[in-house]
Amino acid sequence: MPASSFLVELLILIAAAAAGVALFERLRLPAIAGFLVAGAVLGPGGLGLVEDSERVRQLAEFGVVFLLFEIGLEMPITRLRRLWRTVLVAGTLQVGGTIAVVAAIAAAFGLPGESAFVVGGLVAMSSTALVVRLLSQRGQVDAPHGQLVVGMLLFQDLCIVPLLLAIPVLAAGEGRSVLGILGAVAQAGVALLLLVLMARYALPRVLEWAVRVRSGDLLSLAAIGLVLGFAVSAQALGLTLAVGAFTAGLLLAASPYAHQLFSEVAPVRGVLLGVFFTAVGMLFDPVAAWSAGALLSVWVVGVVVVKTALVFAVVAWILRRGTRLALLTGLALAQTGEFSFVLGESARQAGLLDPTLYQVMVAGSIVTLIATPALFALGPPLASRFAEVFEATSDPLPAGAPREGHVLVLGYGLAGRTVARVLAASRIPYVVLDANPGSAAEARDHGEPVVYGDATRPAILERLGVGRARLVTIAISDPEAARRSVAVIRSLAPDVEIIVRTRYVAEVDALSELGADVVVVEEFEAAIDLVSAALRAFGFPAESVARFSEQMRDEGYEVLRAPPALALDPWLTELLSEVGTEWLEVSAGAADGSSLEALGVRARTGASVLAIERMGHTTANPAPDFVLAAGDRLLSYGSAEQLRRMAALLRGD
Repeated sequence: MPASSFLVELLILIAAAAAGVALFERLRLPAIAGFLVAGAVLGPGGLGLVEDSERVRQLAEFGVVFLLFEIGLEMPITRLRRLWRTVLVAGTLQVGGTIAVVAAIAAAFGLPGESAFVVGGLVAMSSTALVVRLLSQRGQVDAPHGQLVVGMLLFQDLCIVPLLLAIPVLAAGEGRSVLGILGAVAQAGVALLLLVLMARYALPRVLEWAVRVRSGDLLSLAAIGLVLGFAVSAQALGLTLAVGAFTAGLLLAASPYAHQLFSEVAPVRGVLLGVFFTAVGMLFDPVAAWSAGALLSVWVVGVVVVKTALVFAVVAWILRRGTRLALLTGLALAQTGEFSFVLGESARQAGLLDPTLYQVMVAGSIVTLIATPALFALGPPLASRFAEVFEATSDPLPAGAPREGHVLVLGYGLAGRTVARVLAASRIPYVVLDANPGSAAEARDHGEPVVYGDATRPAILERLGVGRARLVTIAISDPEAARRSVAVIRSLAPDVEIIVRTRYVAEVDALSELGADVVVVEEFEAAIDLVSAALRAFGFPAESVARFSEQMRDEGYEVLRAPPALALDPWLTELLSEVGTEWLEVSAGAADGSSLEALGVRARTGASVLAIERMGHTTANPAPDFVLAAGDRLLSYGSAEQLRRMAALLRGD
């Protein structure tokens, strides 16, 4: 193919990929599916605008290299260490169980053992890019099921390396003895060890040299050169390009240059990754997929049902996290993802997947990706209904649990525990409801009145006396569950006061419309704390700043929710100018050893001294001849400007 023809086809491919993504984004469908569909339309099975996809696919292979390097670079090792037990148990059982079940089914259909194992690996992979994005859009990344989903996705990403290493071993397995296979595995292990040593000791020195030169162009070239060079080195050692890139990214994640590397590589990765998925879509043959329609249906239904069922079993029965949480987690992972294409392409080239099965995998993966947003939307109502039918009502109420005039605390995370501690210290009766049976049992062992149950279920809330409660506080990380809880509580107890904590601004109106009396927004509270700290740094009295902050809360955060172009209402700033009181400390300076009269406090600042505290003893209305000492605290009264002058005087400025 002439170079000019190749460039024209590549230009057509990039343009079609951009159009496909734009269309699918507008339809709120996965961008990956947009790439794949664009490739299917362009390829030999569609309009035929790109006749030879092999050359394009060779370039697109570098997209996979940059994808795996970036994923390794972003791998949150600290989160894995914090959740390692859950991630290891859930991830191992999900990946291993899926491979075992799917491989057994594929073998029953007559597929050779090596190919059956590969099919199991294809099904075990889910879409990290799509699922994390959907969780972020719904504010569910920090929800209990969101943390489980992210943990399993991270484990799947780690598993792509051994699965890719297994492809050449499986492809040559028929003509080898057991000893030969073990030798191949050992050879791959030695090659991987050499790769790790290179990444551990060589790469940081190269990056340090590039940074010292202080050239942005050099750092960009060094970043791209390291990715490609490490991938090629891995291939020379008998591994794959993808394995080399992932290993380099993973080992450099702890490097001080990780963020800069990510910013340099991400734009290139985005373009090449789009080219890769579009090139994969070119391999789609509509005729072959249509002729294998029955097998395609089995693939799609099997992926959704098998993965949902396996994840449900792991989360509900082994991790004991409840049926609602288990079903939400299973539905979130019920698709095949980007690594399925990477693994499938590697297996196709190795001869482990025949053309028909490869077509079924490509078409079936596209369908499951497109269906994922619908499964997310279906998840909450289906999970709640499922929990009502199949889950026990809740734990029995602790002995002596309050039945009337109490506070019902929903959620026993950090916020819920803090509320419970304050209530206990204030001797206010309360009972806590939490959806994590392990956390609930542990809290009960320490004497806390914590009950396991789903806060969205009316029967549990009635059992806890929501209709006779004085107050309900909701600190649930799952926004959907919080909304449903508010609606159910308001229908059961029209007069009870409901206070809800939420992370996101977008939840305020919905929660208020459902019946929440007070909505505490973490984003807004952080903004108010930041503003308050800035005002105090400029000497505004603490009392004035407190009035200012409280007024913003009383207005339902309307000030913070206003458009940026709208100026702050003058009456708010007037609050900062009102007179108030402030405790000010005497520093070792001009004020130390001087009397109030000698300093001319009133004349020089305009503020009044109401009291002076010294070593725990307070003197009210001190006389003018009162001599100040370093460490004294003066209760001063005046305007913001007067108090600022008083503070400066006491500092000796």
